[in-house]
Amino acid sequence: MPSGQLLSNRIALVTGASRGIGHAIATRLAEEGAIVWGMGRVEASLTELASETGGSSLVADLSDDASVWSALERLTDDIGRAPDIVVNSAGVFGLSSCATESVIAFDESLSVNLRGTFLVVRSLLPGMLDSRKGLIVNIGSVSGRKAYRGNAAYSASKFGLRGFHEVLLEEIRGTGVRATLVEPAATDTALWDTMDPDNDPALPNRSQMMQPGDVAEAVAFVATRPDSVSIPLMQIEPA
Repeated sequence: MPSGQLLSNRIALVTGASRGIGHAIATRLAEEGAIVWGMGRVEASLTELASETGGSSLVADLSDDASVWSALERLTDDIGRAPDIVVNSAGVFGLSSCATESVIAFDESLSVNLRGTFLVVRSLLPGMLDSRKGLIVNIGSVSGRKAYRGNAAYSASKFGLRGFHEVLLEEIRGTGVRATLVEPAATDTALWDTMDPDNDPALPNRSQMMQPGDVAEAVAFVATRPDSVSIPLMQIEPA
Protein backbone atom coordinates (compact mmCIF):
# COMPACT_ATOMS: atom_id res chain seq x y z
CA MET A 1 0.00 0.00 0.00
CA PRO A 2 1.22 3.53 -0.65
CA SER A 3 3.02 4.99 2.35
CA GLY A 4 2.24 8.60 1.56
CA GLN A 5 3.81 11.39 -0.43
CA LEU A 6 7.45 10.62 0.28
CA LEU A 7 8.49 11.71 -3.21
CA SER A 8 6.51 14.93 -3.29
CA ASN A 9 7.85 17.29 -5.98
CA ARG A 10 10.56 14.84 -7.03
CA ILE A 11 10.83 14.47 -10.79
CA ALA A 12 11.13 10.90 -12.05
CA LEU A 13 11.86 9.59 -15.54
CA VAL A 14 10.68 6.04 -16.21
CA THR A 15 11.60 4.37 -19.48
CA GLY A 16 9.47 1.55 -20.84
CA ALA A 17 6.47 3.21 -19.22
CA SER A 18 4.02 2.21 -21.94
CA ARG A 19 3.24 -1.13 -20.31
CA GLY A 20 4.29 -3.87 -17.92
CA ILE A 21 6.92 -3.21 -15.29
CA GLY A 22 7.63 0.34 -16.46
CA HIS A 23 3.96 1.31 -16.32
CA ALA A 24 3.64 -0.16 -12.82
CA ILE A 25 6.73 1.71 -11.63
CA ALA A 26 5.53 5.00 -13.06
CA THR A 27 2.15 4.61 -11.39
CA ARG A 28 3.68 3.64 -8.06
CA LEU A 29 6.13 6.55 -7.98
CA ALA A 30 3.27 8.92 -8.80
CA GLU A 31 1.38 7.54 -5.80
CA GLU A 32 4.33 8.63 -3.68
CA GLY A 33 4.00 12.15 -5.05
CA ALA A 34 6.61 12.07 -7.80
CA ILE A 35 6.10 14.08 -10.99
CA VAL A 36 6.51 11.29 -13.51
CA TRP A 37 7.75 11.56 -17.08
CA GLY A 38 6.92 8.30 -18.82
CA MET A 39 9.10 7.42 -21.78
CA GLY A 40 8.31 4.78 -24.37
CA ARG A 41 7.31 4.02 -27.94
CA VAL A 42 3.52 3.82 -27.67
CA GLU A 43 2.18 7.37 -27.62
CA ALA A 44 -1.43 6.45 -26.80
CA SER A 45 -0.39 4.43 -23.75
CA LEU A 46 1.92 7.18 -22.54
CA THR A 47 -0.79 9.79 -22.94
CA GLU A 48 -3.15 7.67 -20.88
CA LEU A 49 -0.48 7.17 -18.21
CA ALA A 50 0.17 10.93 -18.05
CA SER A 51 -3.55 11.52 -17.63
CA GLU A 52 -3.70 9.00 -14.78
CA THR A 53 -0.62 10.27 -12.95
CA GLY A 54 -0.72 13.97 -13.76
CA GLY A 55 2.70 13.65 -15.34
CA SER A 56 4.13 14.03 -18.82
CA SER A 57 5.15 11.74 -21.64
CA LEU A 58 8.15 11.36 -23.92
CA VAL A 59 7.80 9.30 -27.08
CA ALA A 60 11.15 7.78 -27.98
CA ASP A 61 12.67 4.56 -29.30
CA LEU A 62 15.72 3.50 -27.29
CA SER A 63 17.21 1.91 -30.39
CA ASP A 64 17.20 5.32 -32.11
CA ASP A 65 19.90 7.60 -30.71
CA ALA A 66 18.47 10.81 -32.12
CA SER A 67 15.05 9.96 -30.70
CA VAL A 68 16.49 9.42 -27.23
CA TRP A 69 18.69 12.54 -27.20
CA SER A 70 15.79 14.69 -28.44
CA ALA A 71 13.36 13.36 -25.83
CA LEU A 72 15.78 13.81 -22.95
CA GLU A 73 16.72 17.30 -24.12
CA ARG A 74 13.04 18.19 -24.03
CA LEU A 75 12.83 16.84 -20.47
CA THR A 76 15.83 18.73 -19.13
CA ASP A 77 14.86 21.93 -20.94
CA ASP A 78 11.38 21.74 -19.43
CA ILE A 79 12.45 21.11 -15.84
CA GLY A 80 15.68 23.09 -16.06
CA ARG A 81 17.88 20.33 -14.67
CA ALA A 82 18.37 16.58 -14.51
CA PRO A 83 15.52 14.55 -12.97
CA ASP A 84 15.77 13.41 -9.36
CA ILE A 85 15.04 9.77 -10.21
CA VAL A 86 15.83 7.86 -13.40
CA VAL A 87 14.41 4.36 -13.80
CA ASN A 88 15.66 2.36 -16.77
CA SER A 89 12.97 -0.28 -17.14
CA ALA A 90 12.51 -0.52 -20.92
CA GLY A 91 13.34 -3.93 -22.25
CA VAL A 92 12.78 -6.63 -24.83
CA PHE A 93 12.72 -10.36 -24.16
CA GLY A 94 12.76 -13.52 -26.20
CA LEU A 95 13.82 -17.14 -25.92
CA SER A 96 16.24 -18.79 -28.29
CA SER A 97 19.40 -20.85 -27.99
CA CYS A 98 22.93 -19.86 -28.95
CA ALA A 99 22.58 -22.09 -32.01
CA THR A 100 19.26 -20.65 -33.20
CA GLU A 101 19.12 -17.00 -32.08
CA SER A 102 19.08 -14.55 -34.98
CA VAL A 103 21.63 -11.79 -35.29
CA ILE A 104 18.78 -9.27 -35.59
CA ALA A 105 17.16 -10.40 -32.32
CA PHE A 106 20.53 -10.47 -30.56
CA ASP A 107 21.30 -6.94 -31.69
CA GLU A 108 17.85 -5.71 -30.62
CA SER A 109 18.30 -7.14 -27.14
CA LEU A 110 21.65 -5.42 -26.70
CA SER A 111 20.34 -2.21 -28.26
CA VAL A 112 17.34 -1.81 -25.96
CA ASN A 113 18.33 -3.61 -22.75
CA LEU A 114 21.94 -2.46 -22.55
CA ARG A 115 22.76 0.29 -25.01
CA GLY A 116 19.46 2.08 -24.38
CA THR A 117 20.20 2.23 -20.67
CA PHE A 118 23.66 3.58 -21.42
CA LEU A 119 22.20 6.32 -23.65
CA VAL A 120 19.85 7.50 -20.90
CA VAL A 121 22.54 7.44 -18.23
CA ARG A 122 25.08 9.10 -20.50
CA SER A 123 22.64 11.91 -21.23
CA LEU A 124 21.47 12.60 -17.68
CA LEU A 125 24.37 11.62 -15.41
CA PRO A 126 26.47 14.77 -16.02
CA GLY A 127 23.62 16.95 -14.76
CA MET A 128 23.10 14.73 -11.74
CA LEU A 129 26.80 14.89 -10.94
CA ASP A 130 26.73 18.68 -11.24
CA SER A 131 23.89 18.87 -8.73
CA ARG A 132 25.50 16.17 -6.55
CA LYS A 133 22.23 14.32 -6.11
CA GLY A 134 19.89 11.91 -7.81
CA LEU A 135 19.04 8.23 -8.05
CA ILE A 136 19.43 5.88 -11.01
CA VAL A 137 17.55 2.58 -10.87
CA ASN A 138 18.45 0.00 -13.50
CA ILE A 139 16.04 -2.90 -13.93
CA GLY A 140 18.07 -6.04 -14.51
CA SER A 141 17.02 -9.65 -14.20
CA VAL A 142 17.83 -12.92 -12.51
CA SER A 143 19.10 -13.79 -16.00
CA GLY A 144 21.81 -11.19 -15.47
CA ARG A 145 23.46 -13.31 -12.80
CA LYS A 146 22.36 -16.87 -13.59
CA ALA A 147 22.50 -18.75 -16.89
CA TYR A 148 19.33 -20.30 -18.29
CA ARG A 149 19.01 -22.36 -21.46
CA GLY A 150 17.46 -20.38 -24.30
CA ASN A 151 18.50 -16.99 -22.93
CA ALA A 152 21.35 -16.32 -25.37
CA ALA A 153 20.50 -12.73 -26.26
CA TYR A 154 18.61 -11.72 -23.14
CA SER A 155 21.27 -12.92 -20.72
CA ALA A 156 24.01 -11.29 -22.76
CA SER A 157 22.22 -7.95 -22.43
CA LYS A 158 21.42 -8.34 -18.73
CA PHE A 159 24.87 -9.61 -17.76
CA GLY A 160 26.19 -6.60 -19.67
CA LEU A 161 23.85 -4.30 -17.78
CA ARG A 162 25.14 -5.71 -14.50
CA GLY A 163 28.71 -4.98 -15.58
CA PHE A 164 27.81 -1.44 -16.64
CA HIS A 165 26.04 -0.88 -13.33
CA GLU A 166 29.06 -2.06 -11.34
CA VAL A 167 31.28 0.45 -13.13
CA LEU A 168 28.68 3.17 -12.58
CA LEU A 169 28.72 2.46 -8.84
CA GLU A 170 32.48 2.92 -8.70
CA GLU A 171 32.36 6.17 -10.64
CA ILE A 172 29.61 7.83 -8.60
CA ARG A 173 30.97 6.86 -5.21
CA GLY A 174 31.12 9.97 -3.02
CA THR A 175 29.37 12.21 -5.56
CA GLY A 176 25.93 12.29 -3.95
CA VAL A 177 24.43 10.36 -6.88
CA ARG A 178 23.14 6.88 -6.05
CA ALA A 179 22.38 3.86 -8.21
CA THR A 180 20.54 0.60 -7.65
CA LEU A 181 20.31 -2.52 -9.79
CA VAL A 182 16.99 -4.29 -9.21
CA GLU A 183 17.10 -7.90 -10.38
CA PRO A 184 13.65 -9.51 -10.35
CA ALA A 185 12.87 -13.13 -11.01
CA ALA A 186 10.51 -14.00 -13.88
CA THR A 187 7.71 -11.44 -13.95
CA ASP A 188 4.29 -11.90 -15.56
CA THR A 189 4.05 -9.32 -18.34
CA ALA A 190 2.82 -9.31 -21.93
CA LEU A 191 6.34 -10.24 -23.06
CA TRP A 192 5.46 -13.86 -22.19
CA ASP A 193 2.28 -13.93 -24.28
CA THR A 194 3.83 -15.47 -27.40
CA MET A 195 5.77 -18.10 -25.43
CA ASP A 196 2.95 -19.83 -23.54
CA PRO A 197 5.12 -20.73 -20.52
CA ASP A 198 2.26 -22.60 -18.79
CA ASN A 199 2.58 -25.34 -21.41
CA ASP A 200 6.37 -25.49 -21.42
CA PRO A 201 7.86 -27.56 -18.57
CA ALA A 202 11.17 -25.75 -18.99
CA LEU A 203 9.59 -22.40 -18.08
CA PRO A 204 7.96 -21.12 -14.88
CA ASN A 205 4.18 -21.13 -14.71
CA ARG A 206 2.74 -17.62 -15.00
CA SER A 207 0.82 -18.08 -11.76
CA GLN A 208 4.16 -18.58 -10.00
CA MET A 209 5.78 -15.48 -11.48
CA MET A 210 6.14 -12.11 -9.83
CA GLN A 211 3.76 -9.33 -10.84
CA PRO A 212 4.82 -5.93 -12.24
CA GLY A 213 3.51 -4.33 -9.07
CA ASP A 214 5.98 -6.37 -7.02
CA VAL A 215 8.88 -4.84 -8.94
CA ALA A 216 7.29 -1.40 -8.63
CA GLU A 217 7.16 -1.81 -4.84
CA ALA A 218 10.87 -2.61 -4.78
CA VAL A 219 11.68 0.48 -6.83
CA ALA A 220 9.44 2.64 -4.63
CA PHE A 221 11.24 1.32 -1.55
CA VAL A 222 14.63 2.25 -3.01
CA ALA A 223 13.41 5.65 -4.18
CA THR A 224 11.95 6.60 -0.79
CA ARG A 225 15.10 5.89 1.23
CA PRO A 226 16.91 8.94 2.63
CA ASP A 227 19.51 10.49 0.33
CA SER A 228 22.16 9.27 2.77
CA VAL A 229 21.23 5.62 2.14
CA SER A 230 22.50 3.72 -0.89
CA ILE A 231 21.22 0.31 -2.03
CA PRO A 232 23.60 -0.86 -4.78
CA LEU A 233 21.76 -4.12 -5.51
CA MET A 234 18.32 -5.53 -4.80
CA GLN A 235 17.42 -9.07 -5.83
CA ILE A 236 13.73 -9.97 -5.56
CA GLU A 237 11.84 -13.21 -6.07
CA PRO A 238 8.52 -14.80 -5.13
CA ALA A 239 8.21 -15.84 -1.49
